Amino acid sequence: MLSVKCLLTAVSLFLYHASAWSAAAAPAATYPTRPIRFVVPYPPGGTTDLVARGIGGKLTERFGQQVVVDNRGGASTIIGAEAVAKAAPDGYTLLLATATTLSINPQVYAKLPYDATRDFAPVSSATYVPFVIAAHPSLPASTIAELVALAKAKPGTIKYSTPGTASTNHVAGALLESMAGIKLLHVPYKGSGPAATAVLAGEVHFVITGIGTLVSQWKAGKLKVLAFGADKRHPNWPDIPSTGEAGLKGYEAGTWFGVVTRAGTPKAIVDRLNKEIVAALDGPDLRDRLTANGFDVFTSTPDDFARFIRNDMVRTAKVIKAAGIKLAE
Repeated sequence: MLSVKCLLTAVSLFLYHASAWSAAAAPAATYPTRPIRFVVPYPPGGTTDLVARGIGGKLTERFGQQVVVDNRGGASTIIGAEAVAKAAPDGYTLLLATATTLSINPQVYAKLPYDATRDFAPVSSATYVPFVIAAHPSLPASTIAELVALAKAKPGTIKYSTPGTASTNHVAGALLESMAGIKLLHVPYKGSGPAATAVLAGEVHFVITGIGTLVSQWKAGKLKVLAFGADKRHPNWPDIPSTGEAGLKGYEAGTWFGVVTRAGTPKAIVDRLNKEIVAALDGPDLRDRLTANGFDVFTSTPDDFARFIRNDMVRTAKVIKAAGIKLAE
């Protein structure tokens, strides 16, 4: 009798798990059956729109379902991130995740309405924007070595602009100070556009930003690009030196974008999203369009993207702590 009971229990458990698997697999097999919302945590018209709308357009073609870009800007990406963190875990709400959202905000805000490590399921990395250090023509420095020497001679007087306090650009500036042993004066603006305009107007001495923001002004001779924040020269911009050439080995300045969805979304749906997003970004037309605007395309598996995010959190936390960057709320 005992063996019969055990057998019945085993059969019941098998049927229960098979049913649960079937229920989870069913929506994954037909996904998507309705439009997908792609939340961008920035206002419309910025560089993030170029990435999101490029990916969204390709997914619309591949899925046969509309991918609607939903700009939810404000509060340092927190508004958009919260919307996705509270969405249903069904793969129908995506977030264009940024270094600000997942690596910086948890370090500088005392309280957040989302948990960066628990509320999201990484899908794939998408793009990386390598930063350049670009100066007003009047600055008596044309190389990073000369900029460092000038900053050491005049500590705390050389001004640089960024899109805001605790932005990835600000973190890059803090890292430059730490590695070069210099003291700069950070001047935050409300966005990459105003930060670039500030250096063009001579309000600050230099700016740390993506080259796509100022490539036309650079080519017109309205500012000078001192270096890319990287160990090696960028293959698409071979005439621009790297900070590594100036002795700042290991200095990496830039920001990244990727796609995440709500944690708890079935793995089969996450894998399907990953497959289609990677295919979209690896297509020559979207890749070429993004590259021409200063983006480096880099895709990954969900696990590799999760690992990348964790490593970036650790790296960023060290810089922020050392620089004392903090926001109260």
